[in-house]
Amino acid sequence: MSELRKYVRAMYRLIFSVVNVVSHFLFSLTYRQCGEKAPPITDLLLLDSASKIALKIRTKKVKCSDVLESFIARIKQINPVLNCVVAERFAEARQEAKNVDELLKSDTIPDDVLAREKPFLGVPFTTKDCIAVKGMIHTAGLVARKHIIASDDATTVKHLKNAGAIPIALTNISELCMWWESDNNIHGRSRNPYDTNRIVGGSSGGEGCIQAAAGSAFGVGSDIGGSIRMPSFFNGVFGHKPSPFTVSNDGQFPPPSSGDHDSFLGVGPMCRHAEDLLPLMKILSGGKQSQLKLDLQVNINEVDIFYQEDDQGSVAVSPVNKEIKALFGKLVTYFDKAHSRKLTKLELKRFAKSQQMWFAGMKTQSGPTFHDQLSGLNGRISLPWELLKWCFRCSNHTFIALSTALVENAGEAYGSSKHTYLLRERDKLREELLEILGDNGVFIYPTHPTVAPYHNEPIFKPFNFSYTGIINVLGLPATHIPMGLNSEGIPIGLQVVSAPNNDRLCLAIARELEKAFGGWVPPQLE
Repeated sequence: MSELRKYVRAMYRLIFSVVNVVSHFLFSLTYRQCGEKAPPITDLLLLDSASKIALKIRTKKVKCSDVLESFIARIKQINPVLNCVVAERFAEARQEAKNVDELLKSDTIPDDVLAREKPFLGVPFTTKDCIAVKGMIHTAGLVARKHIIASDDATTVKHLKNAGAIPIALTNISELCMWWESDNNIHGRSRNPYDTNRIVGGSSGGEGCIQAAAGSAFGVGSDIGGSIRMPSFFNGVFGHKPSPFTVSNDGQFPPPSSGDHDSFLGVGPMCRHAEDLLPLMKILSGGKQSQLKLDLQVNINEVDIFYQEDDQGSVAVSPVNKEIKALFGKLVTYFDKAHSRKLTKLELKRFAKSQQMWFAGMKTQSGPTFHDQLSGLNGRISLPWELLKWCFRCSNHTFIALSTALVENAGEAYGSSKHTYLLRERDKLREELLEILGDNGVFIYPTHPTVAPYHNEPIFKPFNFSYTGIINVLGLPATHIPMGLNSEGIPIGLQVVSAPNNDRLCLAIARELEKAFGGWVPPQLE
């Protein structure tokens, strides 16, 4: 029987490989010409980190109102091409910026006090359209919610406002945040600033896109299977998925449907510059800052660094692209020459079951299903009827959302022997990795096996998200680190993972590799 299973597995891998290669070839023919790029950046202020912008505003080198107008102008320039912004509050933001300028002009609060209590005073930011911003739409990409207005701010937005930051717009997502291309029937599809024929990722895809195109100083995303890290990877920016329960999930729709989901889901920062990650995490984590020891200095020479180049052969996941895999060789060379450090290569076989372990972890005994959520938690839609309507472009739902609802009960039943086995395998992998990492180790791993695919191409490789998804169900923090562009001018990079509450190690490695490899590369400059 074991020989038969091996044969079936080998045949399945062969079939998937053929489909993978053929589908990519056909999509590349469809999009023969490289797509339009984001309009070039002409305002040098947009190249600054959020921290530098905050310093310039606080020390009156620039006016908050002028900074805001720079970002508003940039959004108006890029959005017709990229479709990353779905709602704005420019009028309210202008008044808030004016208030900041008047406060600074009054000289009533010393600079050091402002730096401590309002570290991002006057800095414009954006967040995805599933995280509530008071007075703005809160749709989660669902037609049934297109008129819903948030009555209060999400906890994370409150923290940022208390730190002086100004929300200016909401960004696009996938329908109900459960797919890795940002497209829905309210706001349409977002396009990659490096090649508009390619996806921006999901579900925080609009956020990754606007960060890459320099449309806001920083952003906020959420991640239950890679929804911060994949868009960060596809758009060449930094993104951090924090340790479980260190950043509040309050104010999101859909809310976590179980305690496990709440632990897998993380709200975190997305930005162009690594120096912003740590101060943003201090704000977002609120009272949990001490738990994360974010003020503890990290000496890179004392961090144990491990890496693994792929998932060891998952059946239905694309092989890691050669240019992405080559980054590991560059890492080894860099740490050897710059720090006289040897990196340790791992080959943890259980990563081959990443997709199965993620799906097993996402199973719930009760609580609203994805099918329930498609109606906005107001009754249930008829899936056969909606699929028929979709064929005639009459459905309120995307094909991906309907398909997800159709197959969500497939696979191993909650509590079955196979489900229990997969959870045990997940726990064993977690124990194995935590023992390796200890309290001072990091694990560098691909964020995704390929660069940003063409639009709709993810349908033919739906499980490629497993490189990020497995980290969520293991309950570990992770940071995506951009490491330049590939030979086609598309972003590539890697993710760094640590033990829970050691987020500071991930953020320190991000800063180190930004210095070594350049970090974010603007799509176009003029």
